[in-house]
Amino acid sequence: MSIRAEVYSPVQNTAVWLAAWLYGYESSDATLDALQELGGTNTIEGTPIIELLSGLRAATADILQQPEPVLKLVLSGPGEPPALPAGGASARLYAERDAAGAIVVRDANPELHHVLLPHYSDGHTEWTWIRETGSLPPATGLMAGDADYYLSQATNSAAKLIEESAHIPNDVPNARMTVGTLADFYDIPGLPGSVPPRVAKLFARADMVAATIELLTDKLGDHSLDHQLFGLFRHLRHARIAGVERACTEYARA
Repeated sequence: MSIRAEVYSPVQNTAVWLAAWLYGYESSDATLDALQELGGTNTIEGTPIIELLSGLRAATADILQQPEPVLKLVLSGPGEPPALPAGGASARLYAERDAAGAIVVRDANPELHHVLLPHYSDGHTEWTWIRETGSLPPATGLMAGDADYYLSQATNSAAKLIEESAHIPNDVPNARMTVGTLADFYDIPGLPGSVPPRVAKLFARADMVAATIELLTDKLGDHSLDHQLFGLFRHLRHARIAGVERACTEYARA
């Protein structure tokens, strides 16, 4: 089991960059550079990724001023299937690929959604673009503030667990420094400068919790706390989903 795959997905930052670009806060060049840093060479069904950007621009041009977020992040985990149309092509492909996440983009046609599924392999990201007409399942329902609260509680729990762990080897003398180094990894290539401060803070907290979990499990090989730590996964997913939604909402208001 890959702990990193459970606590982090590059689709989060990709979603924020795409949202910032759609709402006119970031340039195409900056967005393409960020996508390359996140996943290497990006293509959409074998064609340059610019084809995807052009298609998303056309699909959303008439709805960017609406209060509902134009873009959503989809993450899943044990006991929590992806919020994609049941029985649809995107849900099937998500399961087949054991996907790292998905991005759902609204269309001016309210009955249509664009589902973007990435496949990461050897410095290359191949995106599959599926147009869905089925209804989307309800979202988590958590606002960014609620997600931040629950994640704050998770942060306190994770910090307490690592402090109380009696299995820190001599070659990791400073656990907090190691956690900070891992958290820096999760933040590469970072978020667009236009991201709302509260969203950036929420993601930073999520990255710190993710780094703590990775330190205790993969780096230290301490699995005695797995039951407690794995319970944090759901809070991490919901925080990342709520953060993307809040960013889109803020972009639409400005």
